[in-house]
Amino acid sequence: MRYWLMKSEPDTFSIDDLERVGTEPWNGVRNYQARNFMRDGMRPGDGVLFYHSNCAEPGVIGLAEVASEAYPDPTQFDRSSDYFDPKSTPEQPRWVLVDVAFKRKLGRTITLAELKAEPRLEGFALVQRGNRLSVLPVTKAQWDCILSLER
Repeated sequence: MRYWLMKSEPDTFSIDDLERVGTEPWNGVRNYQARNFMRDGMRPGDGVLFYHSNCAEPGVIGLAEVASEAYPDPTQFDRSSDYFDPKSTPEQPRWVLVDVAFKRKLGRTITLAELKAEPRLEGFALVQRGNRLSVLPVTKAQWDCILSLER
């Protein structure tokens, strides 16, 4: 089992939205490194830290799990979508997604400030200056550390 952090802006798609729908295709990822994490690394059952970004209090807000293998993101073919990619074809799709399933909300938001202040997370990609990826790998030790902060 692997672990991941996936960012979403709560005004666009929040942990409450995921709880309401149960499972959702994680579409719209248009960064090659994040795509490669989903395509090459994610497997059904992997743990996901659901992270609210670009909001008043960014942080880990809930838990989810990867619910599918990666498959082509249909928004890349939809001319009316913000995520349309004219260079992508059904024969050679550039972008993939995975389905993500709701597990639970955390008892409280574990804020970015807390994560940055935690010495055990010093090497964690999220707290590195300039890291803007929406999908990040998380080690088991980092996962355990972050969840220990929920108390």
